Amino acid sequence: MVYGQYLYSMKLGPLHLLIFLASCTSSHTEIHGDADPMPETFLLVLGNVQDAGSPQAGCMKECCRDLWTHPDSSRMVSSLALIHTPEEAAWFFDATPDFSKQWALAQSQVLFKVNPSAIFLTHGHIGHYTGLMYMGKEAKNSKNVPVYAFPRMTDFLQKNAPWEALINNRNVQLNTLNESSSVSLSDYISVRSVLVPHRDEYSETAGFIIQGPTNSALFIPDIDKWERWEINIDSLISVVDYAFIDGTFYDGNELPNRDIKTIPHPFISESMERFKGMSPELRDRIYFIHLNHTNPALDPESSASTEIEKAGFHVARTGMKVGM
Repeated sequence: MVYGQYLYSMKLGPLHLLIFLASCTSSHTEIHGDADPMPETFLLVLGNVQDAGSPQAGCMKECCRDLWTHPDSSRMVSSLALIHTPEEAAWFFDATPDFSKQWALAQSQVLFKVNPSAIFLTHGHIGHYTGLMYMGKEAKNSKNVPVYAFPRMTDFLQKNAPWEALINNRNVQLNTLNESSSVSLSDYISVRSVLVPHRDEYSETAGFIIQGPTNSALFIPDIDKWERWEINIDSLISVVDYAFIDGTFYDGNELPNRDIKTIPHPFISESMERFKGMSPELRDRIYFIHLNHTNPALDPESSASTEIEKAGFHVARTGMKVGM
């Protein structure tokens, strides 16, 4: 079903929504190549920006200034959707402030059931769970959408308004993960959680290994420096087919007025240096995601994006698909 027919059938007819969907998918198609048919199960990139979006509130610097008058509809907060067309299923990884638009983008791929099939949350920072509000009575009023998260995250949702209302009203159904939980989504599709180091003020931080019928993918949008993790990221990349990893900052020069040590993400420049000894085939698996509004790699035409591609890596872009 083409986007226009889908929107008409769902009575979502406004032209701006159709334009939005087209703009999110027209310039970036399948990661594995336009000539290949898309498999029945695939990951869809729903956004690649850090929690606060781009342009970011209050920012009138060069990175954001023109975007206030000329918005880029593809600049949504980092999230993935796992789509399984035979069962009309869509599982979301993080629920962002852009969730309503990302929901529409996922639905444009497959007319899935009324509710998302499930939502997997990485942690308790604003860009990763606040989209749950669209499950509530003021919005979709969904019914028992499974939400998977680590113990402190589920505890946070249970004990704080307005999230507790989602549970009391049975809009969502919480499921607690542990450091190595494996959730079976179908006979050939599963999700495994891994604990990653990050600023854990409100919750632990999860990464996810997503196993499809044919391929696997790693999703770690937020982590502290790679050296702080007891798991070797190089080894993990070698056993998955795609790695969507933290690319928050290109280098340490983006926030001159803040102590970069208090937000110790691995810079893209550091990650490229770390991974440069990998084979071209392994480097080709890496897609940087969760880019801060200051990150020049948000612009596909920037010199930073060019350098990333020249080095054999990639930047995840909204609308990209990965066959699973």
